[in-house]
Amino acid sequence: MSNLKLGMKAGRPSSAKAGPTLSDLADKPETVRVNFDLDRETHKRLKLYSVETGRSITEILRELVGSIEGIRS
Repeated sequence: MSNLKLGMKAGRPSSAKAGPTLSDLADKPETVRVNFDLDRETHKRLKLYSVETGRSITEILRELVGSIEGIRS
């Protein structure tokens, strides 16, 4: 094997973007990622509900959080 470097490095490839994309230019609020654990059975029921309603889990959870009084903007 040669000592030739291929220009690859550790880290997220998206951190070295070439320039702004259309989504970067969109007028939307800054977001933060939220992570939490669910037991397998609850996650399974949530996924089934997602399929049944034709919505993503993200859409469902955003709607639920937005429905909490005092959190809505």
